Amino acid sequence: MSSDTIADIITSIRNADMNRKGRVRIESTNITEKIVQILLREGFIENVRKHQERNKSFLVLTLRHRRNWKRPYSLNLKRVSRPGLRIYSTYHRIPRILGGMGIVILSTSRGIMTDREARLERIGGEILCYIW
Repeated sequence: MSSDTIADIITSIRNADMNRKGRVRIESTNITEKIVQILLREGFIENVRKHQERNKSFLVLTLRHRRNWKRPYSLNLKRVSRPGLRIYSTYHRIPRILGGMGIVILSTSRGIMTDREARLERIGGEILCYIW
C-alpha cells in the first residue's frame, strides 16, 4: 500500500476486474467508503460488506460481471488528480465521460460526489477519477 489510497483502490478494482475475480478486498477509510458507496449507487459494483480483521477494517466488494456478452465487460477506471499534481475544475468545466455514460468523482467542499451532483449544486472541486 502506498500513501495514495484512492489510487490503491482503483488499481485493486481494475486488477480484480481484468483477472475476472468476483471479489476484491480493500482497506477501509472514510474516503474509500464514500467512493465505494458512489460505485454501488451508480451500479458499477454489486455489493459491499465491511470486514474486521485484527483491529483493521476492510471493505469486501463484489464486482459486477456480464457473462452473456460476446465481449468481456471491463470496468475502466482512471485516476486523474494525484498527490504530486492536483487537478481542480469549476462546475462549468467538469468533463463529461462518454457523453454522460461514465462518471467523474469529485472531492468538493460538500464532500465526495459525482459530476452530476456537482453540476446540480453548482460547485466544483478536485477531480479524483473517471469511471466508465
